[in-house]
Amino acid sequence: MKLTRFVSTILTLAAGVLFCILPAFPVQAHAAAKAPAAATSTALVDINSATKDQLKALPGIGDAYSQKIIDGRPYAMKTQLKSKNIIPAATYEKIAGLIIAKHPAK
Repeated sequence: MKLTRFVSTILTLAAGVLFCILPAFPVQAHAAAKAPAAATSTALVDINSATKDQLKALPGIGDAYSQKIIDGRPYAMKTQLKSKNIIPAATYEKIAGLIIAKHPAK
């Protein structure tokens, strides 16, 4: 009887510890997976000087849109991609945090 109670107590404690520790693992894995994405988002792509390949690396931008962006240069603001109908609003929303429009040096 004492042995059964002892084993039951140990199993209950082990289950409690596991339920407390295991939920932390997916959170840590999720944070680690997001870290590289955050590192790449700090390098903004300048739409006034980026190459076609750099523009094509942006989500939703392919050959046609990258060429339209190049043909529409220079841009005073990045929002002109949307206002000049260079790219659709939905595509602009995907890349807005990844681009910048630097003014060319005079």
